[in-house]
Amino acid sequence: MPDLFAAPARLEAIYRYPVKGLSPQALERTTLAVGATLPADRLYAIENGPSGFDAAAPKYFPKQRFLMLMRNERLATLKTDYIEDSHTLVIMQDGSEAVRGDLRTPDGRLAIETFFAAFMPGELRGPPKVLVGQNHSFSDVAKKVVSIINLASVEAVGTATGSALNPLRFRGNLHVSGWPAWHEFDLLGREIEIGGARLKVVSRIVRCAATDVDPDTGLRDLKIPKTLLQTFGHADCGVYAEVVAGGTIAVGDTITA
Repeated sequence: MPDLFAAPARLEAIYRYPVKGLSPQALERTTLAVGATLPADRLYAIENGPSGFDAAAPKYFPKQRFLMLMRNERLATLKTDYIEDSHTLVIMQDGSEAVRGDLRTPDGRLAIETFFAAFMPGELRGPPKVLVGQNHSFSDVAKKVVSIINLASVEAVGTATGSALNPLRFRGNLHVSGWPAWHEFDLLGREIEIGGARLKVVSRIVRCAATDVDPDTGLRDLKIPKTLLQTFGHADCGVYAEVVAGGTIAVGDTITA
């Protein structure tokens, strides 16, 4: 039953990250499945030196095994697009297309790997390699979850830093308006309804140095985890939720708890 005392909320944006560490892709709508991530979210990753990942038996590995913003902020200077029908990754550098490749094919993966070998040689621990595993997501956590960002909480963090923050710093799947700052933490253990889907909020998201990186410039210009700790007494922003009833969600949907 909806909580009559909960603030009204609206789904403002949907994002997925087809390749871990690279650009978000905005969606107008998507369909969530029980026990799954957003479709194609963190479907691929770029291995930074041998990781031990087995595509035939994929399992969770810590993000340090892959290229990612916490250590490789130059990734944010690239703009990427993922063409789902052909599994093609397009990488733009300085406003021009640098490379594209079908991530299902050896030649396509090699094109992407060759680009990263030349783009960031000083940050590589070995040959970069495109990874994928059936029904696997290269999420920062082992559970298959959807990440939710409360835009009011982002605004509160921005006030503490003295800067207007782009919510994409937090690399979440769903951006929500209408909740007071930090209201998402009050929803732990509870279910919320978005469009035709229902999700259970399961944990807070502890933030790392990836949020220090401006997603537009690639500059490490702020200290977000430090600001969170000093101002709010925790390093969290956003929550993870598990899909408990599948269905279609769309930008503009009302969210009830």
